[in-house]
Amino acid sequence: MTDIRQRKADHLAICANEEVGFRGRTTLLECVQLVHESLPDFAMDEVDLSGTFLGKPLRAPLLIAAMTGGTQEAAEVNHTLAKIAEKRGYAFGLGSQRAMQRRPDTAWTYEVRKHAPSALVLGNVGVIQARDQTTETLDKLVRDIGADALCVHMNPAMEVVQPEGDRDFRGGVETFARLVKELHVPVVAKETGNGIGFRTARRLRDVGVTHVDVSGAGGTSWVGVETLRATGDARDLGERFWDWGVPTAASVVYARRAGHEVIATGGIRTGVDVAHAIALGAKLAGIARPLLQALREGGEHAAETYLDRVERELSTVMLLTGSRTLRDLEKAPKLVRGELKDWLELAS
Repeated sequence: MTDIRQRKADHLAICANEEVGFRGRTTLLECVQLVHESLPDFAMDEVDLSGTFLGKPLRAPLLIAAMTGGTQEAAEVNHTLAKIAEKRGYAFGLGSQRAMQRRPDTAWTYEVRKHAPSALVLGNVGVIQARDQTTETLDKLVRDIGADALCVHMNPAMEVVQPEGDRDFRGGVETFARLVKELHVPVVAKETGNGIGFRTARRLRDVGVTHVDVSGAGGTSWVGVETLRATGDARDLGERFWDWGVPTAASVVYARRAGHEVIATGGIRTGVDVAHAIALGAKLAGIARPLLQALREGGEHAAETYLDRVERELSTVMLLTGSRTLRDLEKAPKLVRGELKDWLELAS
């Protein structure tokens, strides 16, 4: 079996260098059309991107989304991006802390608080791993990195293709119910690239989960990532399911209708994508792979230049829809069309 540090190194290299996006499925955020406002009646510098999430103030509704941990290179990525999150007033998400648990000598790669002392930091563990651990153990995992909340990720599609992956997915709902009641920080239910359907969103809300990260179809295919690591029958299986999932836009609406506070991740690349996600009801939008690629290609300066563009595009959409605030943007007139309309009618 592959050492977990090697697996994490594989994931980082593949995401940075290979074509692992969805091939035929999109986020469907392009199916949202916002109505142009010719008389916005305020200045560009009056646009307010600020808000709060999980009780913490954010300067803009952006999350540097969960990516990595467990290796020297992962530490450099985490520490640099956490520093950017702190500087820019964003939230920051860690990759799965499974490596930290299996190899305690890798814990330092997840230690971002010295780089982001005031940022909203989200820890990360798989629901199947959480099922088999005590709440006290998970509390320690959160405390060790000073996280404000714990993302508990659901990734059955990824696991069934992964050569070392889990095959027993029983007890997930019960695990969320336990952690909501017993963990000392909020729980965020998180997918890993395949989105959240309306049934899952309702089941999570029924057991007390109030925050979800939809990680929808249309961005990085983690089935695709594992397919590139697999051989034989597992690789064939991955090819068949590369594009499996609920698109990001549909997942956002499903989760919002179920009563969740929503983080939109999965194929968020531009400020227009962020604006469309917020117009559908998301509170934050998370960016992962495009930011990693910018960092790899041009360092910290390139990553910040990319984020400057995202913020500028979001502010422009807000001006051109007459939205001074994010709440205004959520209420802005919009047309939902095409395949997204079909997905939403499915759960109406």
